[in-house]
Amino acid sequence: MYFEHFLLCMQHAGAAMHTGIAILLFVCAAFFAACCLLVIAPVYLELRNLNIPPGVANPGKLRMIHCVYVGISVVGQILGRLGLCHQINFIRRCRGFIMASKKPVSPGLHIKDLTFSGVPVRVYEPKIASGEKKRGLVYFHGGGWMFGCIDDYDEVCQYISLESDTIVVSVGYRLAPEHRYPAHLDDCEVVTRHFLSKAATDFEVDPYRVAVGGDSAGANLVAALCQRLSKTPDCHLPSPCAQVLIYPALQMVDFHLPSYQQNHSVPILFRGRAAFYFLQYLNGNTSVSQQILEGKHVPVELKLRFKKWLDTDNLPPQFRKGARSPQVIPSHDRDVYHIIKQGLDPEISPLLAEDDVIRLAPPTFILTCEFDVLRDDGILFRKRLKDAGVEVTWEHLSDGFHGIISFFNQGWLTFQSSQRGMDSIVRYIRTL
Repeated sequence: MYFEHFLLCMQHAGAAMHTGIAILLFVCAAFFAACCLLVIAPVYLELRNLNIPPGVANPGKLRMIHCVYVGISVVGQILGRLGLCHQINFIRRCRGFIMASKKPVSPGLHIKDLTFSGVPVRVYEPKIASGEKKRGLVYFHGGGWMFGCIDDYDEVCQYISLESDTIVVSVGYRLAPEHRYPAHLDDCEVVTRHFLSKAATDFEVDPYRVAVGGDSAGANLVAALCQRLSKTPDCHLPSPCAQVLIYPALQMVDFHLPSYQQNHSVPILFRGRAAFYFLQYLNGNTSVSQQILEGKHVPVELKLRFKKWLDTDNLPPQFRKGARSPQVIPSHDRDVYHIIKQGLDPEISPLLAEDDVIRLAPPTFILTCEFDVLRDDGILFRKRLKDAGVEVTWEHLSDGFHGIISFFNQGWLTFQSSQRGMDSIVRYIRTL
């Protein structure tokens, strides 16, 4: 009798356990479905807002990459709100997983991870001795001052070093939002000065053949650094022999240039995100993004002063097609101007430097992409440099989009334009 009672209890317990497991599985499935909907819905909305013009290289692949990036951002936001992981850190890890997959090191290179004046760097050194001191390149990666790292640009730096017979120093500068301006620029400066001082003795590099280069936000740091060094020269160190600017972000005055209009929703850099990244670098106050996009952040007298450099008439006619004249803003928002005022300084907006500073720039290589909101920044900077008598080499990728060299030699993520862009960079560096 007791045994039968025990068996009956066990049956009830088993049934209850199975019910509990079923409920748990149902809850998990519902939670998973809800999470999928939370990810899919924003991705779908982004796809609806997406605009990939005819002529973009591999539009289907670019659309898929954009979806992946949006999905990563949304998942990061969900994990952040659940307190499981900070969104920025999650995005950085995912981007690193996608872009920094480990590949065999080229047998023609020595690669060393070091620190220069406390800043992490990776040095790429060709093994073949040329019998003379080599040239050098200090490289600042892109990523909107918030993302990117040495690992993400390993493939780019290996290729430049090997193909141009150049010692490349890739810089792991500090990032926003943990750090704001001028931390990024300060790190780039101390690394560049350190390398220039040690180039001959420690790396067999001719210090008079050291260039600085970078892409996107990294190119902004390059231009700002060259201007800073020209204003504060060190009599014991030479200046960089050239600057290599790959689709540079050079001003936060006018987000209504033709390239911003024409490519406002072309991956992988939307018009709104460009303003967001500038603000994260500046002070983190992104609440004024919309006012900046509308042009309410710059006083009229300053707009008139900057017009001679930012006027769309300074662009070749083919880049002005279909662009509308900006709405005239009779006044500005004083509170917004107070928040972003420092962003109009040439150290953040190098395109706005005075003529006597522009005149001191080293010979310059500029790469622009047709389908990039930052295209006109590079073209307008080219004109300013040429007008000041600076030697400029310009390469334009007619089917390129922002960030394209990041996809160089990335397997199925590779675009043909990324190879052409990289080869143009290598050709220029070989001339130094």
